[in-house]
Amino acid sequence: MEIKRIVVSRFLLLWVVGMLLSVQVFAQGLTVKGVVKDNTGMGVIGANILVKGTTNGTITDFDGNFTLEAKKGDVIVISFIGYKTQELPAAATMNVTLQDDTEVLEDVVVIGYGSVKKEDLSGSVVAIKAEEMNKGAVTSPQELIMGKVPGLSISQGNGAPGAGSTIRIRGGASLNASNNPLIVIDGVPIADDAAPGTPNALATINPNDIETFTVLKDASATAIYGSRASNGVIIITTKKGTQDKIKVSYSSTYTLRDPYQRFETLDADTYRQVMYKQWAGTPQEDEVYRLLDEYSDQATDWQDAIYQTGLATDQNIGISGKAGFLPFRVSIGYNNERGTLKTSKYERYTASVNLSPKFFDEHLSVDINVKGTINNNTFANDAAVGTAAYYDPTKPIYNDTGANNGYWNWEGTTLAAANPLSLLYDVTNEGTTKRSLGNIQLDYKIHGFEDLRANLNLGYDVAVTDGDNFVNKGSYQSVIDSNFPGVGRGATWHNIRRNKLLDFYLNYNKNIESIKSRIDVMAGYSWQHFYYSDFNTNKSNIMEKSDKDITGFEYNEVEKRYYSTTDRELPRENYLVSFFGRMNYSLMDKYLLTATLRRDGSSRFSKNNRWGLFPSAAFAWTVSNEKFMESAQSFLSNLKIRLGYGITGQQEIGDYMYLTKYKVSTDPHSTYLGHYLMRPEGYSPDLKWEETATYNVAVDYGFLNNRINGSIEFYMKHTKDMLNTVNAPAGTNFATKLMANVGEMENKGVEFNINAVAIQSKDFTWEIGYNVTWNDSKITKLTASYNPDYEGIDAGGNQKHQVGYAPNTFYLFQQVYDKEGNPIQNAIVDRNGDGKITEDDRYLTGKSPMANVYMGLSSQFTYKNWDLGFNMRASLGNYVYNGNLSGNATSYNYGGQGILSNLYNGYQITGWNGRSIPEQGSTDYFLEDASYLKMDNLTLGYSFSNFTKAKLSGRISASMQNVFTVSKYRGMDPECGAVDGTMWLRPRTYTIGLNLNF
Repeated sequence: MEIKRIVVSRFLLLWVVGMLLSVQVFAQGLTVKGVVKDNTGMGVIGANILVKGTTNGTITDFDGNFTLEAKKGDVIVISFIGYKTQELPAAATMNVTLQDDTEVLEDVVVIGYGSVKKEDLSGSVVAIKAEEMNKGAVTSPQELIMGKVPGLSISQGNGAPGAGSTIRIRGGASLNASNNPLIVIDGVPIADDAAPGTPNALATINPNDIETFTVLKDASATAIYGSRASNGVIIITTKKGTQDKIKVSYSSTYTLRDPYQRFETLDADTYRQVMYKQWAGTPQEDEVYRLLDEYSDQATDWQDAIYQTGLATDQNIGISGKAGFLPFRVSIGYNNERGTLKTSKYERYTASVNLSPKFFDEHLSVDINVKGTINNNTFANDAAVGTAAYYDPTKPIYNDTGANNGYWNWEGTTLAAANPLSLLYDVTNEGTTKRSLGNIQLDYKIHGFEDLRANLNLGYDVAVTDGDNFVNKGSYQSVIDSNFPGVGRGATWHNIRRNKLLDFYLNYNKNIESIKSRIDVMAGYSWQHFYYSDFNTNKSNIMEKSDKDITGFEYNEVEKRYYSTTDRELPRENYLVSFFGRMNYSLMDKYLLTATLRRDGSSRFSKNNRWGLFPSAAFAWTVSNEKFMESAQSFLSNLKIRLGYGITGQQEIGDYMYLTKYKVSTDPHSTYLGHYLMRPEGYSPDLKWEETATYNVAVDYGFLNNRINGSIEFYMKHTKDMLNTVNAPAGTNFATKLMANVGEMENKGVEFNINAVAIQSKDFTWEIGYNVTWNDSKITKLTASYNPDYEGIDAGGNQKHQVGYAPNTFYLFQQVYDKEGNPIQNAIVDRNGDGKITEDDRYLTGKSPMANVYMGLSSQFTYKNWDLGFNMRASLGNYVYNGNLSGNATSYNYGGQGILSNLYNGYQITGWNGRSIPEQGSTDYFLEDASYLKMDNLTLGYSFSNFTKAKLSGRISASMQNVFTVSKYRGMDPECGAVDGTMWLRPRTYTIGLNLNF
């Protein structure tokens, strides 16, 4: 009985425990049903509903409803773009109202001399944050925003390491002055003139240090920069210290650059066959055959010989946080690129420091930025690209005699190009640029009157460049040097660029609740000084003194070199003094008014024209904030209409152009008593800046709480007092042609962009952005008064500036075709009917290198921790003169000089085989539509967080750049400028990257 009682009691105990466990398990199970609405009461479609700390989640339906299995005690996370994320305890019924994320709505955008809330913008301003920038192997900052901004066109440079790009905002506004936008880095406007040896003005800035780009496009936004803003403004803000605990970030990329393209010339065997046939039975047959058979078994692919696989690495480490009272960020970076053209190399060391402490109860904010860069360049002679394409493929790379440093070269003539490998290896061309850019900005909020701030910004930008460019002794290049045969010579350079800045302004910012207004008024003063010094010296390699006098050179007994006697240091400087002001006024968060005024004085102009006034005004109406729009706000979340007008200037014309200058003659025969003579140069005392008036009309829109957003803008720019070269009346000046303000030009266009979160679910998100710009430019005047018969201006490269046409319109002869539509060699239309072909038979084609339409498309797919993104660009209506084809369109390539050159496959296109008249190379047959579609970047990445006990987070990525190009252009790359020569082709790059955050 005792045993039975024990068994029964234990059984009952187990039963009770099991029942209790079952009850507890049952109690933990919970079906959550709910609805998610916005603050207007409308259901939110596609909101994320997630059990915190798990992957258990769902999304809301079209009415905002959801159902989710959870447990009692769970926390439910509700999130949607544009709203604050909420975390609530799980319940059987959950009715959630999301609130607008004010941090998103009140994004601060950096503008000239201050910042403004995004919703208060009235001008055409686009801000790109670091997370929105292009990914991949980025060396120069402008690559970060290619294709991202409507109205902004960035054309890539050539394939050289660190090559620059051409940047245009809404087309150019000038013919003879700069068309580059003003670039401002941390409040310091930098010079348009990059130091010699530097690929571009931005090449010394580490892209990893950049936090935001802000592009100011219309005059209401840019006029605050006055005389330098006709071509738009790009403001770059670098990363700052934070109030958080110390964080460490590390980024590393490794890149392979594939020079996959080749100019389409003939291989050795095909070349021999064509040449045998071409010259058979001609008077030159024996000579050509002898040259072809000199190395009967030789076959050299010169393009393969000069190219190599490029390798690059980029390493960066940044540390940010707060040390005591001091927020800080420091970073160092190292970039090393071996170019795809042999001997080319680019190396960059960067360091930056930012300190941003606050004092006096946070009334005084101090922002200190210092950036330093060392750029080391080993420049490859890119003339080797064209030489390799057309060098005789039946000749060897090296000779057996050791002459010309062992490289095979044509003998007995000075007309032949050097061996392509000799062009690369028989030269020393190196340069080092050291640059420091920085500023200290003090922002003081007045005690007792906190609405008023005083801001002082002191900045500098200094670059020093040193370099050498010498041919080697014994090289072919030195052998044909008439002054120093076999020794060779070169040049050294020492250049200084110095830029100093002082800005001071007062800013009054006040919310006036009684009348529901905000007023922001700013007034200030700016002083900037630019100094340039170029000291270039031509000299021989080391040699013993010659018995003969070498004209134009003097011997230095210590260095054992000859130095040019005409070398001079050429210092230049200019000052810019400015007074400026701006007012922003907002009424009831609906009506926005902005007005700016800047008065600039520049030392580049005479006293009579030194000062200019640059006003602007803009008005914006936020229609979506009106009461009559309340019923539509759940769908139409933003609707703003913007109107703007302003005048900006252009003073990038060079220094001292209004002064009489004297130039030292370089002619050794122009001496008096052993001294070189000086001659006066032309001058233009009445020069002043070009002025551009811009009108802008825009509509900003947003749907579904800005899940879909964008804008459409219409603009018109009218430039007057445009600089142009005109004939000087006889006897009035020291030159026959002078620069004068006589031209006018008109730019007009439409911009459209749209950004959308197309899909948002628990695990998958698709974001997409698209922008398109249509731009039309036309010259409206080129003389002091309207003259339709004015012959226009030769712009070079078979181009011309002419009234009624776009700048750089192609100016060509008209090709004649046969019945089948094939071009007839040496058959050109005699347009003036005088029975002969002369320059008077050229005509304006109406086609220019400027695109009528350009577009950008970016897309980002995210699935859990994986992301896949790409960036594409398109250009439509841009034309290129195919110089490769025009210069090599016939198989007739022997000029009786004892030199052979390779043939371009283009001769098969034309079918021509005889000698062409000079005019044949300038016909419209070679003008081609170079419209294109390019995928610039394709990137796959995987992000991780809380990895290891150190809670390490980061991202691993693989990317490809220059993925593909679609174009009907017959040349190698349609993005080659106005005239396609044998440029250093852009490689395709493959990159793996690692980002770590500690």
